[in-house]
Amino acid sequence: MKEWRADLHLHTCLSPCAELEMVPTAIVQRAKTVGLEMIAVCDHNSFANAASVARAGERECLQVLPGVEITTREEVHLLGLFQPGTDLTSLQTLIDEHLPGENDEATFGPQVLVDEHDEPTALERKLLIGATTLTLEQVVDAIHATGGLAIAAHVDREGFGLIGQLGFIPPALALDALEVSPRVSPAAWNDRWPTAFPVITSSDAHRLADIGKSSTTFRTREASFRDIGSALVGRNDCKVVVH
Repeated sequence: MKEWRADLHLHTCLSPCAELEMVPTAIVQRAKTVGLEMIAVCDHNSFANAASVARAGERECLQVLPGVEITTREEVHLLGLFQPGTDLTSLQTLIDEHLPGENDEATFGPQVLVDEHDEPTALERKLLIGATTLTLEQVVDAIHATGGLAIAAHVDREGFGLIGQLGFIPPALALDALEVSPRVSPAAWNDRWPTAFPVITSSDAHRLADIGKSSTTFRTREASFRDIGSALVGRNDCKVVVH
């Protein structure tokens, strides 16, 4: 067994609320500098830049998981994390079909698609910062149907957090974990809001300086998507190390 650190929620320049400096090479270099062994790219409602960051990560031996931060009809942010190489076409199509609106750059900022060498390739026109018309249950089911892990994002936050929006965690909602922001530790959150769900923490970085500001330590055999899943349920002696 080994202990290793992952920041499983960060954005690229595709998210209109992120800085334009959030390009693949810079993200990977910053993650390596702060001692991370894995990151996950979770742009708003889109996987479009995840592959570029993953290819940049391969050059630097950094594991990069494709992910997404989907906004549900209830205006709750849910993370979906996936095994590298997963075909995400059907899930992206589902999101696109239920995501209304067109981006207004003057209001929300540009949504830039880039290649693995940080070169812009296009601008995304859909309103990625908006909410889909998919319910919480539909999003969780779609993530699981694609082989992913469904995690409620920044549950300690009032805005777009599951508890802040609903006031409770629906008992039948089949989440794999809860995520807290850098404002509170998982241990402190468990003291405040005891739950049967495993709790991780991530940076939700929108700028380079915030990458790794908060990260989760896993104790597993290797730094892999499979072993993260094992750690969340305490399988095969894998675990989330709570600080």
